[in-house]
Amino acid sequence: MLLRAIDRFFSHDASGGILLGLSAIAALVVANSALQPTYDWLLSLPFAVTLDGGGLEKPLILWINDGLMAIFFFLIGLELKREILEGKLKNPRDVILPGMAAVGGMAMPALIFVALNWGNPETIGGWAIPAATDIAFALGVLALVGSRVPSALKVFLLTLAILDDLGAIVIIALFYTAELKVNYLLMGLVPLAGLFWFNIKGAHRVAPSLILGLILWVLVLKSGVHATLAGVVTAFFIPLTDKWGKSPLHSLEHGLAPYVLFLIVPIFAFANAGVSLEGLSLADLMAPLPLGIALGLVLGKQIGVFGLTWLTVKSGLAQLPHGVTWVHIYGLACLAGIGFTMSLFIGSLSFGDAALMDAVRLGVLSGSLVSGLIGFTVLRLSSNPAAEDDAQPAQS
Repeated sequence: MLLRAIDRFFSHDASGGILLGLSAIAALVVANSALQPTYDWLLSLPFAVTLDGGGLEKPLILWINDGLMAIFFFLIGLELKREILEGKLKNPRDVILPGMAAVGGMAMPALIFVALNWGNPETIGGWAIPAATDIAFALGVLALVGSRVPSALKVFLLTLAILDDLGAIVIIALFYTAELKVNYLLMGLVPLAGLFWFNIKGAHRVAPSLILGLILWVLVLKSGVHATLAGVVTAFFIPLTDKWGKSPLHSLEHGLAPYVLFLIVPIFAFANAGVSLEGLSLADLMAPLPLGIALGLVLGKQIGVFGLTWLTVKSGLAQLPHGVTWVHIYGLACLAGIGFTMSLFIGSLSFGDAALMDAVRLGVLSGSLVSGLIGFTVLRLSSNPAAEDDAQPAQS
């Protein structure tokens, strides 16, 4: 009975978002309890991997953010390659509307953040924090709405979120690179060449590619470029089909997804969402950094996603998906304001100061919570798709 209930929970579309939320709540509880010193001590605990006196030594929090999140980005890379070659991103016509929505949903939050933090060199570097959307949380909330929304809306949100992740990867690559050490990047060409060789040969076994990807991760980490990008690069060199017609990419993505969704991302959430609420006041939330993040997620995503979708449809470049109404689009735009995982990750790249990171957590948590509640309410009150699915596609 218990095992059947557990299986039903992990099979539900909302399970990833629920587990992510529970991890964030657990982090908040621990960070505001007598366990807070232990929590901080554990995350700052140094962990080293050495060979003959040389190697890597980092606190646990950086192993999570640089190491485990590289696996998260590796899965995103696998999903992106699959979608580009045979999925939702294969046909350019299907990408226009969610693509424009993603552009608006990244640009407007960043503009709101910059407007509130202009002239402050200490915080302006966090402009990209509210530009991201958390796929697991957003799809989880959408799944909780149930049958009140058409299935096409889930496809729209998923495509938007995938393009959003692609944009986040580009932003990290261009704007969050530390002092560049070219010699390590040049050494990285060696495992990259091996990955290229295995890909064009359609290698069936993925273990050699994963070992080369690990070597590439170390070299990229040493180079100053953020190491999670090595995960994306490695993923793009996993063959979609091997010489026997089977798909190493599909197998790897299918096998890795549960570990990322139910283990890696919750660990990241627990390690990064813990913010002390002691002595917190409304004035703290009104400070430019957390307010810029919160308003970027709540208002920026709504204006950007809904506004660019409306302009694209009214200009005749695209039509709303079958059965999707403007109320659905507004609810989806609100859900896009759930930035959690990627926003916290970009925040950790933007600021090393503990006080600034607490402000980032406050802004991300409050903005994501408000966005999720508004989006859920709007979609929950929207008309039942039983009639919507029989409707004609919206005209421009």
